[in-house]
Amino acid sequence: MKAVIVTDRDATDRGLKVTDLPRPHAAENDVIVRVHAAGFTRGELDWPATWSDRAGRDRTPSVPGHEVSGVVTDLGYGTTGLSVGQHVFGFTDWARDGSLAEYVAVEARNLAPLPADVDHVTAAALPISGLTAWQGLFDHAGLTAGQSVLIHGAAGAVGSLAVQLAREAGARVIGTGRSADRQTVLGLGAQAFLDLETEWLRDAGPVDVVFDVIGGDVLDRSAALVRAGGALVTIAHPPTVRPENGRAVFFVVEPDRVRLADLARRVREGRLSVRVGEVLPLAEAVAAFAPGRRVPGRTVIRVAGD
Repeated sequence: MKAVIVTDRDATDRGLKVTDLPRPHAAENDVIVRVHAAGFTRGELDWPATWSDRAGRDRTPSVPGHEVSGVVTDLGYGTTGLSVGQHVFGFTDWARDGSLAEYVAVEARNLAPLPADVDHVTAAALPISGLTAWQGLFDHAGLTAGQSVLIHGAAGAVGSLAVQLAREAGARVIGTGRSADRQTVLGLGAQAFLDLETEWLRDAGPVDVVFDVIGGDVLDRSAALVRAGGALVTIAHPPTVRPENGRAVFFVVEPDRVRLADLARRVREGRLSVRVGEVLPLAEAVAAFAPGRRVPGRTVIRVAGD
């Protein structure tokens, strides 16, 4: 099969290339998915799990990409809940070969059935961003109707979904980003927007929840914006400054088949919009990792015909 691989952690280009690899084998509780579309995170080339397995052993050459939408072709021993020929989407294990390939082995529990009227490209942009947004807002922050939430990076992959989910839940949403993002964020449903390049962050508070995907100084300064009993939640790195009378939470997204199915249902019903900006064939996937490449919306790699 054709696949994108990385071979050199220290090289500028990480040894990225498209090459031929053997098709994966379905281990116990796995399925093999013929990939129709794949999503990835540019930062994953810096993740330790891209280069080594859970025991710390080198696993290069490895295949990046951890979001997938496609069709089940094989079932591993003991696999239940899915069937051959079924359209599915979800995300792959961090420490295993990923989805930028024609076939990928995935734990069945990481996948959900894909509705017939949701296309593979849209589905491939949804799993990690959608689950991250949901888990950050509701599982970790406990956001409820009538509360206020400040969402950093509100035009991004996670932030844009978080804005929509928070608004539908009845929260007051303030989004942040660059000046060029203002209309996009307001169009997603935020009631207010704060330009991090020109406006004072302190003007956004106090709020019940801060949801951060940026980290650094923005995360540190956000702690003071959280009112008593509120929560500062981030996926960037563990907070070094905590709210005086609130919680600080750093988390990594976890698989959730039930929630994936719910997110797909929201997309199908027009209640949730996924921002897909660029769709490239697998042969051009290496270019999508180029430093400084910035495309509004998610970049998705189309692997097979939809």
